[in-house]
Amino acid sequence: MRIGLDVMGGDFAPGAIIEGAVDALPFLKNSDTIVMIGDKGAICEKLAVMDVDPSLFEIVNTTQVIEMGDHPAKAFSQKKDSSIAVGYGMLKNSSLDGFCSAGNTGAMLVGASYTVNVIPGIFRPALAVVLPRIDFSKSVILDVGLNPDCKPDVLFQYGLLGSIFAKHVLEEKNPTVGLLNIGEEESKGTSAVKMAYELMKGYPEMNFTGNIEANYLFREAMPDVVVCDGFVGNVLLKLGESFYHIYRQQGLHDSYFDMLNFENIGGTPIVGINANVVIAHGISKRKAIKNMIITTREVAHANLAQKIKEAI
Repeated sequence: MRIGLDVMGGDFAPGAIIEGAVDALPFLKNSDTIVMIGDKGAICEKLAVMDVDPSLFEIVNTTQVIEMGDHPAKAFSQKKDSSIAVGYGMLKNSSLDGFCSAGNTGAMLVGASYTVNVIPGIFRPALAVVLPRIDFSKSVILDVGLNPDCKPDVLFQYGLLGSIFAKHVLEEKNPTVGLLNIGEEESKGTSAVKMAYELMKGYPEMNFTGNIEANYLFREAMPDVVVCDGFVGNVLLKLGESFYHIYRQQGLHDSYFDMLNFENIGGTPIVGINANVVIAHGISKRKAIKNMIITTREVAHANLAQKIKEAI
């Protein structure tokens, strides 16, 4: 399996990206290859400092960088030899099984639209994040930021996408689906959420368990799949990060709460496009990059994009 890594993307690139790649090696199989995409000179120089053999990786040289402050669409179209553009090109021609980056999120999303494209039949792709429950099992929540305002049919389809993700990545045989709302009653919520409820309830192939309130998140009762629009999902994700920050500030240590650290999650897959792509937080350092690469390998190993195409 060939995992493409944008070495030039992120606030701490390229150093932290290369460090994370080295740390990821023991967690991959002998048949797996990390393809480092970026400034070859900088990559080899860093590996030399770390006393790591460059032959452990495949290195693809690029001469341009899409900066975090660049306009996503303009930068992707104008910087054709950037690490993001080259990575997507390799993904499109099947030179990679998966591609991951902590770089410009907008450019990563534009790249997906310009190259590998959205799966036919998908209304809107989503960002999906795996969240831990208190019993250390896992759930997936989507969307967490890609589409802040969703129509009912989009929310309904997120339930389908989340079910496919939970089945093939989290290995849940018959994943439960809950709709995040301000109450459990069918009559609660916005008009879009109430209509999405009706769509989900009327679809027998979805294991829909009804509305779920936020006070059930992270607990044992949390469904395998939690559906919400990108506005709500992003607020929820950032709230979790805030609680983790406060928890660490207080000098507390607990194996469960450590799982809420975004560095342990690593990256967020884009579901609904014709390839396996994972995006990480721009402030990701060594540990987060390592886990982003591992997440990309898991998503590619599950062949998630192909499973979604077949299902849709």
